Amino acid sequence: MVTDTRSRPLRDLRISVTDRCSFRCGYCMPREIYDGHTYLERAEILSYGEIRRITRLATDLGVRKVRLTGGEPLLRSKAYRLVRMLSSLTELEDLAMTTNGLLLAREAERLKEAGLDRVTVSLDALDDSVFREMIDTDVPVATVLEAIDVASDVGLDPVKINTVVRRNRNEDQVLPLLEHFRGTGHTVRFIEFMDVGTTNSWNLDEVVPSVELLKIISERWKLEPIDPTYRGEVAQRYRFSDGGGEVGFISSVSEPFCGDCTRLRLSAEGKLYTCLFASKGTDLKVMLRSDASDDEIRDAIYRTWSDRTDRYSELRGGTPLGFPKVEMSYIGG
Repeated sequence: MVTDTRSRPLRDLRISVTDRCSFRCGYCMPREIYDGHTYLERAEILSYGEIRRITRLATDLGVRKVRLTGGEPLLRSKAYRLVRMLSSLTELEDLAMTTNGLLLAREAERLKEAGLDRVTVSLDALDDSVFREMIDTDVPVATVLEAIDVASDVGLDPVKINTVVRRNRNEDQVLPLLEHFRGTGHTVRFIEFMDVGTTNSWNLDEVVPSVELLKIISERWKLEPIDPTYRGEVAQRYRFSDGGGEVGFISSVSEPFCGDCTRLRLSAEGKLYTCLFASKGTDLKVMLRSDASDDEIRDAIYRTWSDRTDRYSELRGGTPLGFPKVEMSYIGG
C-alpha cells in the first residue's frame, strides 16, 4: 500500500462523474454564479471505460473504497452501467454514491442490482421552506424522503444523510432531522460549512462548530462516543444511549482531520487531486487519450499520492489560504 510524505495510506477514491447538478446549494453551486454556467462538454469528461481503468490501477496501489459523486452523479446517463463496471473489480470492498436524491427513487433498484453497496443522501432540512432556501430549487423534502425509503427498501442501506449546517440558516433543523431518522437505522451526519472552491462566500461566522451541535443534541438525548472503525474515517460517531441509532459530525473547520486523510479524488474531466481544497491536479485524461500504458498511468497515480504534502484544514484556521481552489462541483464532496 502506497503512503504519502506524512505516512498516510491510499485507501479511498472519490470519483466525480459529472460537473452538473440539479440543485443550487449556496455552499456549492450558488445560483447567482452557476445559472448560465458553461458545463464541461461530453468529450471533456471521462468515459465510463476510462474511469474503470483508472480505478482498476488505483486498486493496485491500495484503494479499497470508491464513492461516486458529482455534481449530481445520477444526472450522468445510465450511471448504473458505471456501477456495474466498477463492482466487477474484485479488490473493491465498498462501492457507494453520494446524491441529492432527486432521481434516486427512480434509479435505486438498478443501482443495487448493478452492485452499489450504499448511498449517502444530502438533506439540509426537514422543513420545506428551509430546505428550498438551502438548495435554492423548488423541490419538496418529501421527494428526498421518498428516495431514502426506496433506497432502503431495495437494500442500499443503511443510508447516510449528510446535512451541511450554516448559522442562521438551518441550525434549527438539527433536532427535527434526528427525531425523524432515529430508529430507522439511518445515520445523520452534520457537516461544518467549508470553504471549498472560491464561489460559496464562505465566512467563519456561518460555521457552527460540531462541539456546539453535540451540546445541543446531548441536552435532548444521551450520546456515547464510538471508536473509529478504520484510519481515515471522516465522521466522529456517537450512538444514542437508548438504542436509537447513530449521529456523526464532520468537523473539517474546527477539528481538522488531515493527519488521517486517506482520500484521493478524480474530477469529472480526469484530474487527480489529493485534497478537497486543492488548486492543482494531475491530468490523467491526457495520458489515457495518448495511449499511455497501464504502468505509466499507475506510476502517475503512485507519484501523485507518494509526493503528497497537503494539510489545508490544519493550516487554514479561521482564514482561507490565499490561493484559488477547485470547485466542489468538479471534485465532489
